[in-house]
Amino acid sequence: MMLTTFALTLTALVLFYLAVSVKVVRQGYQYTIERFGRFTEVARPGLNFYPAFFYAVGRKINMMEQVVDIPGQEIITKDNAMVSVDGVVFFQVLDAAKAAYEVSELYVAIMQLATTNLRTVMGSMDLDETLSKRDEINARLLSVVDHATNAWGIKITRVELKDIRPPADIVNAMGRQMKAEREKRANILDAEGARAAEILRAEGEKQGQILQAEGRREAAFRDAEAREREAEAEAKATQMVSDAISAGNPQALNYFIAQKYTEAVSQFATSPNAKTILFPVEATQLIGTLGGIGALAREALGGDNTPTPPPPAPRRGPFGQSQG
Repeated sequence: MMLTTFALTLTALVLFYLAVSVKVVRQGYQYTIERFGRFTEVARPGLNFYPAFFYAVGRKINMMEQVVDIPGQEIITKDNAMVSVDGVVFFQVLDAAKAAYEVSELYVAIMQLATTNLRTVMGSMDLDETLSKRDEINARLLSVVDHATNAWGIKITRVELKDIRPPADIVNAMGRQMKAEREKRANILDAEGARAAEILRAEGEKQGQILQAEGRREAAFRDAEAREREAEAEAKATQMVSDAISAGNPQALNYFIAQKYTEAVSQFATSPNAKTILFPVEATQLIGTLGGIGALAREALGGDNTPTPPPPAPRRGPFGQSQG
C-alpha cells in the first residue's frame, strides 16, 4: 500500500511538473523566457515547453499594432499664439526582448516622447502654419519619435493630430479675414468678367466694322465695274455713230439727240410736283428728231431711203404756246 501510494504521488507530481512546464502563447503575443531571472529567449505563439523552477515567463509582449493617445495640451506657437492640441501615436513592437528590457513603462515613455516633440515642432511654427501644414507636422513628429524609439525595438507607424483649437478671438479674426478674402476674390472675378465682356464686345464691333468696310469696298468695286462697262458700251455706241456719220449717214446723230431729249422729257414726267409740262424748245425739233429716228430705222432694215417730209409747223398762240 505504501509503495502504491508513493507511486501515485510521484506520478501526480510528475504530471503537475509537466503541466507547469508547458507554456501556451496566444497569437499576437510573445513571451520572454528567463532562467533564474536572466533573459534567455522569446517564446513564439503556440505550445512551448520550459522546465518549471528553472525557467519562468518574464514579460508578455503584445506584438500587434497599438495606439497611444497624446493628451490635450496648450502649446505656444512661434508668433505667441496659444493653441490646444491632442493626437494619437500608432506603433508596433518588432523586437519583444528590447521592448521588455530596454525601456520601463513602454506606453508612458512613448506618450511623453510624443508630447515633448509635439511642443518642439509646433513651437517653431507660426499659427497659420500649424493650421495649414498638419501633414508636415505629422511627418516631422513621425520621423523624430520613430528615430528616438528605434532602440526600444518598436516601430512608429503613424502620428496624427486629432484636433488643433486656437483661441476664440483668433477664430473670429480668422473668420473675418476669410470673409474679406472671399469678397476680394469675388470682386476680382466680377472685374475680370466685365473686362472680358468689354473686350469681346469691342472685338465684335471691330469685326462688324471690318465686314461693313469690306462690303462697301466690294459695292464700290461693283459700281465702278458697272460704270466702266456702261462707259465702254456708250463709247462703243458713239464710235459706231461716228463711223456711220463718217460714212455719209447723218441720220445716226439724230438717234443720240432723240435719246437724250426723250430722257430729259421723262424726268419732267416723273416729277411729283409736275402737273403741267411746258416744253422749253420747239415741238418741231422733237418731231423732226423722231422722224430722223424712223428714217434711221428704215435704213437699218433696208427700206426706202427717201426722207419723210416734215409736218407743217404749228401755229403759235399769242403767248408763244403751240396750238394744235
